[in-house]
Amino acid sequence: MRYAETGYNLEIDLTRGNIERVETDPKLAELHLGGLATTAKILWDRVPPETEPFSPNNPLIFSTGLLCGTPATGANRTIVATVSPQTLLMGYSMMGGFFAPELKYAGYDKIIFRGKSPDLVYIYISNDKVEIRDASHLKGKGAVETVDIIQQELNDPKVQVAAIGLAGENRVYMASIEHGRSSASRLGIGAVMGDKGIKAVAVRGTKDINVARPAEFYKLCNDVLKYIQFRDDHPVPGVMPILQGLGSPQEMKHVDEAWHTQNFMWGNSRVRKRDYWTPEVEEKWRGTQESVRKRLISCYNCPMKCGAVISVPGLSTYMMKCFSKLTYTMAAFADLDFGFRIAQRATEYGVDGFSTPQVMAFAVELYENGILTDADLEGCPADNEGRFYWLLDRIVRREGIGDVLANGTYWAAQHIGKGAEEFAHNNIKKHEQLPLKLGMLNPVYYLMYCTGEKANITQIEGQFPQSPFPTMAEREEFVKDWIQVPDEKFKQYLLGWELRGERSNPYYPTIDMSVDIVDWQEKMHYIDDAVGMCAGLSSFPLKPPYHIHNYPAIISAATGLEMNEDKLTEIYNRNRNLIRAFNVRRGLRRADEKPPEDHWKNRFPELEEKLLDAYYKFKGWDNDGIPTKETLQRLDLGYVAEDLEQRGIIK
Repeated sequence: MRYAETGYNLEIDLTRGNIERVETDPKLAELHLGGLATTAKILWDRVPPETEPFSPNNPLIFSTGLLCGTPATGANRTIVATVSPQTLLMGYSMMGGFFAPELKYAGYDKIIFRGKSPDLVYIYISNDKVEIRDASHLKGKGAVETVDIIQQELNDPKVQVAAIGLAGENRVYMASIEHGRSSASRLGIGAVMGDKGIKAVAVRGTKDINVARPAEFYKLCNDVLKYIQFRDDHPVPGVMPILQGLGSPQEMKHVDEAWHTQNFMWGNSRVRKRDYWTPEVEEKWRGTQESVRKRLISCYNCPMKCGAVISVPGLSTYMMKCFSKLTYTMAAFADLDFGFRIAQRATEYGVDGFSTPQVMAFAVELYENGILTDADLEGCPADNEGRFYWLLDRIVRREGIGDVLANGTYWAAQHIGKGAEEFAHNNIKKHEQLPLKLGMLNPVYYLMYCTGEKANITQIEGQFPQSPFPTMAEREEFVKDWIQVPDEKFKQYLLGWELRGERSNPYYPTIDMSVDIVDWQEKMHYIDDAVGMCAGLSSFPLKPPYHIHNYPAIISAATGLEMNEDKLTEIYNRNRNLIRAFNVRRGLRRADEKPPEDHWKNRFPELEEKLLDAYYKFKGWDNDGIPTKETLQRLDLGYVAEDLEQRGIIK
C-alpha cells in the first residue's frame, strides 16, 4: 500500500487525445518526497535543453505535494511547473486553495500534459472518469467566470477548477492560472497552459488517502494546531504587522501599510514616498478596505485566513491574494480604491499581480521619456488611472504596443530599443522582481536574490528575521523560544547583528554566516514545495509550527519512510541540485545571477563576488554555479552528472 501519495499520475496527450493512468515508482518518494522535486525529475528526464516553452514537447505539470490531502494543517499547495517563456528556465509556481487535495482524492499525484490540443478544451476529472471536453463556449471568458460556468455545467459547486483568462489564451508572458482564492502566477505558466489549448482543469474526488501510522500522525498534527493557537496568542513583537503572526502575508486583514508604502518603490520601481503614510491616508484606506472586504477566507484544512472575498460596487466578486491590493495602486501612483477595482479586471484576465503592474508602469515611464510615442499609445486616455486600464486591456489582447509589452519588461525593452533597456531595471533572470529598492547592501538578501531558481524572493526568505532588532534586550527575548533554528549558532548570528557599526550590513552577517542563513531558508522552502505545505506555516514566517525538527517525524508517520533531520537535509540538497542542473543545462551561469544594479543604493562589488564564491563552494558547485560531478554523485544524481559531462558542461 502507498501511504500519503496515491502512487499514480494522470498523463494526458492533448495532441492525440490520449489519457493514461500511470503507476509511479515508490523509490521516487524516498529520494525526492514529491511535489516540486518529483516534477523536476520528470522535466529532467523528458525535456532536453533545446525545448522551447511553446513547443508541444514542453510538459505542463500540475503536482500535489506529498502531504496534500492528509490531515496535515496547511498542506494544500498545487505546484505547477513547465519551461518558462520569460526566463527560458524551469518555471514553477504554487497555488493554495483546494485543488491539490481534490486531485489526491480523485486518485492522482500529478497531471502531466503533453502536446497541444487543436481546439480549446477543458479537462474534467472525477475519480476514474477523465474527459477532454470542448471549451469553445469558454473562449475569451474571464478566469473567475470560467470557474462559475464549469461548476454550473457540471452541476457540482464542489468541483475544484483551475482556469486561465484571456491573457493565458493569448500567451501573455505574465499569464496566471487562477483557482478561486489563489493562483499560480509567476513565470508565465498560464501562457503555456493557453498554448496547449487548455482553458481549465476541473477536479472532483471522493477517494481516501492512507497514512502509515494514523494515531501518531494525528497527534503530531494536533501539536501543530496547538502551536498555531499559541502563536496567535503571542505575536512576535518588534516587526511589521504582517510578520507578527503566521500564514501568508495577511494583507486583507491588516490596514497598516506604513512599511510597504514607504519602503516599496512606486511607479516603475523608481520612487520612494517616505512621507506617504499619514493618519489621514490610513483612515481613508481603512474605509476603502473594510467597505469591499466581505469576509476573510482560508485554504483547505487551514485555520489561517490569508485571503478575502472582495466585492466592489458594480464589479463581479473576486478573491484578493496577498500584495495585489498594493501592486496596482503603487504602480499607478493611485489610491487603494483604484487598486481594488483594477485587480478585479486583472484577476478575470488572469495575470500575475506582481509583474503586470510593473510592465504597465514601465510603459508609462517610456512614454514620459519619449521612447514610446503618441503613435504607440494612440487612443490611450490622458488620465493616469485610465492609462493603466487601457494598457492592461491592450496587453492581455496583444493589441498594438500591448503585443510587445505582453512579453514582460526584459523582452519588451529588447524589442523597443532606443534606450528602453535602462528602464527595464528591476529584473533578475529576465523576470520582474518585487519593487523593493533599499539603501545598504544586505548580504543575505543579495544571495537569495541572485541564486533563487524561482527568481522570486518570497520563495526563499523566511524564518530568519529580515533586519536586526534595535536592542540586545529585544534580541535576547526573541531567541528565548526560537526552537525552529536547525543549530544554536543561528541564535548567536542574530544576537550579534546590529543596526549600525561593525556588526551591521553589509559586513555582518559575515560571508559564512550569510551562506548558512540562506541555506537554512532554502532548505525549508524546498521541503515545503516537496510536501505541498503552505510557506505561511513553515518557510516564510518567523517561528512557524513546521520546522526542521518536527518535519521528519511528520513525514515518517504519514509515509512510513524512515526519516531524520540528516536524511531530510540530504533530500533537500538532492532536490536543490536537480533543479539547478536542469537550469544549468539550459544555459544558466554565474553571469545571470545578478540583482538589479540599483537594488541597493550602496553596492560592494568585491564583497558580492566573495559572497557568491562562498555560496557556490558551500553548495558543492564550481565557480560558475555548476554542480560538480562529485556533488551530484554523492546525492545519487550520477545520471545528471553523466549527462552534463557528455554535454561538456562538467569538465
